[in-house]
Amino acid sequence: MENNDCHTVLITGAASGIGRNIAEAFLQDGSKVHICDLSEQFVADFLKANPAATATIADVSKSSDVDRIFADFGDLHDGLDTLILNAGIAGPTAAVEEITINDWEKSIAVNLTGSFYMVRKSVPLLKTRGSGCIVTIASNAGLFGCPYRSPYVATKWAMIGLMKTWAMELGPHNIRVNAVCPTAVEGPRIEGVIARDAEKRNLTKDEIRDVYERQSSMRTFVTADDVSEMVLFIASDRCARISGQAIAVDGNTETLSNWLDN
Repeated sequence: MENNDCHTVLITGAASGIGRNIAEAFLQDGSKVHICDLSEQFVADFLKANPAATATIADVSKSSDVDRIFADFGDLHDGLDTLILNAGIAGPTAAVEEITINDWEKSIAVNLTGSFYMVRKSVPLLKTRGSGCIVTIASNAGLFGCPYRSPYVATKWAMIGLMKTWAMELGPHNIRVNAVCPTAVEGPRIEGVIARDAEKRNLTKDEIRDVYERQSSMRTFVTADDVSEMVLFIASDRCARISGQAIAVDGNTETLSNWLDN
């Protein structure tokens, strides 16, 4: 976004965690930022810390809420340049036969259907602009199988497939679509996954964390800053001809198979 003070960004799930880090990176880069998030408290905290931003409290899995997001956005901003699809849930950690229908449907609704709703409403704005960028925060779980994470993996593979489809569909309109695929990002979300996995396997959290870290050639999780820097780069003019790509930020994942099961 070099030398583009009017760059306007809409980011889902952006009042906390990775999404907040991405939103603040765009604000620091001089962009106008509108976020949406389900948590009223998180949104209030975000706006207090970032008064230049605007926000809508909404659940992206509900089409009526997404309509309200775009109504608010249209009242506050003249156009859209970049859509960041970050809203998502980790879903259950369980064997396929133990996953409840409710857990499956909730993961699909938030991670996949919510993204469809957002893109469906965004594309007319991007086409009006004559250019644009969509970045979905996918996962290395969208590039590998991952035991005991069926709903999450299904949504991330689906989002990469949609990303490639949308890149083909929107490319003639000068709209780029890419996916950023992190490995586990340090923070409360992955700690929750680790805790559930440790309980399921009757192991310590440190033992599970060690397994996860060994899945990467660099033997590490990534940070929210690692992800934000990549998103900022992909959305910038420096990547004006990059589209249809699933870009891993993961220290080179070798496998997501759990060697404890071998």
